[in-house]
Amino acid sequence: MDPTAQLAEAEATDLQRGLYADVRETFRAPIVNSIWRTLSAHDPALTRYVWGQLKPAFETREFAAFSVAFRDCALSAAEPDRPRYDPADVDLEPAAFTELRGQAATFDVVAPRLAILFALMDRRLNDRPVGTDAAGAAATAPFPSWLDRDRGRPPTMLPQDESREALPEALAGGFGEMVPSVYRCFAQWPGYLDRAVADLEPIIESDSFATARADAVDLVGTYLDRLPYTPRVDPAGLAGVGVDEETVADLRDLFGTFRAGGEELMPLLHVYAATVGAAGERDVLSFP
Repeated sequence: MDPTAQLAEAEATDLQRGLYADVRETFRAPIVNSIWRTLSAHDPALTRYVWGQLKPAFETREFAAFSVAFRDCALSAAEPDRPRYDPADVDLEPAAFTELRGQAATFDVVAPRLAILFALMDRRLNDRPVGTDAAGAAATAPFPSWLDRDRGRPPTMLPQDESREALPEALAGGFGEMVPSVYRCFAQWPGYLDRAVADLEPIIESDSFATARADAVDLVGTYLDRLPYTPRVDPAGLAGVGVDEETVADLRDLFGTFRAGGEELMPLLHVYAATVGAAGERDVLSFP
């Protein structure tokens, strides 16, 4: 599947519009991420089936606790040297800085959700099990209604080519055919992006942050091992609803690519958010 072919939210109709609304509500963020836009552009019926199988994984108290632990893992590794900017530090007017904070908060909300999405699909498409460890009551208790509610603003992004040209030198050439959405977003505010990339580079390249990334992967694995149900998105389950082997292979490649990139990027989204005071809760729930 070509990840550059996507069904934009403004172009969604009928069932796709409803699915996008459900993704936004379940993820508690005003965005439909590119993986859903890609799947919808290629096979709307398959997208609806996959979403129906995966949605419960994001609706429990245990997922809420995981998301808080995932954020704390990243932010703990970035302290005490993580910068914190005000508008003057990054050459922005207060209104523009407020918009930057709101959009950074959206990426902070979706990061743990995408980490689970990519890893869960990658596991099942490769016939690896989930739910192998005993789970407690939190695995089926509802997600707390207040957590991550109404924190973010809808991200706006530069086109791929324009954002690529706006990237700081440290990021130039670091991506394949797609610049990640977060950098397309932050490229709108070059004063912020240039400074944040430079200031965060020593932190991101440190041994402690490398350890945090590995710990974040372990947290994802722990959550999937405790999942209280088995989504039928494995090859046999997909075949049962008429998905052919070629499409399964395409899905395996697509989600494997997103998972690999996400393991590097998702923890960093929390650090970017924290530089402008937009990171969410870190210690209100216990996981596992």
